[in-house]
Amino acid sequence: MTATSSSLRFSGCFVTLLIWAGCTSVVCLVDEKLTAQPATTIDTTHGDSTLSFVCGTTSHSCVGYCSFCHEEFSAPTMECLHYLLVHLCIPKFNHAMTSMNSTNWCTWGNVSNYYSNLSLCTEEISDCLKIPWPNPLVEQTFVDIHSKFFKECPSEELSDPPPVIVMALVITPICLIPLMVSLVVLKTKNGDGSS
Repeated sequence: MTATSSSLRFSGCFVTLLIWAGCTSVVCLVDEKLTAQPATTIDTTHGDSTLSFVCGTTSHSCVGYCSFCHEEFSAPTMECLHYLLVHLCIPKFNHAMTSMNSTNWCTWGNVSNYYSNLSLCTEEISDCLKIPWPNPLVEQTFVDIHSKFFKECPSEELSDPPPVIVMALVITPICLIPLMVSLVVLKTKNGDGSS
């Protein structure tokens, strides 16, 4: 058995595993009406109702998110995630950003805490609902936020150096090559080179 054939065999097994894993967890993102996990029944911390799906953890906030999705959407769908993001995560970020001067929006030190809190909020709700994170909805949320708050921020694009520096960087090797060739020729003509 060669290394190539064992590598191909390993790759085939790995691809099969990925396809199988994708069929069990990622398919739920294709149709927003599908639930995130197969139906099972668990008791909430209140003990008065049951959920027909798996909830991420038993923390109070997580059970609250799952209960809301169960009551309003019958399952932890992308619609429910969207509703929770729009009503819980995004308003906090919007309030924090509008409370600061817009000239400070482009300074990462000023907004990093709010940005991290938004990221953690989206991740926590997604994890509670057992919806993979990041997902297209979360990505679109961040694209929308960037277009609203950060589109005027200057980006650090790479630019060409000044012409003087370009000329120096081009001329230096051009001048050194003939100099090095002449040194080699002179050294071999004088018989100093012992080979």
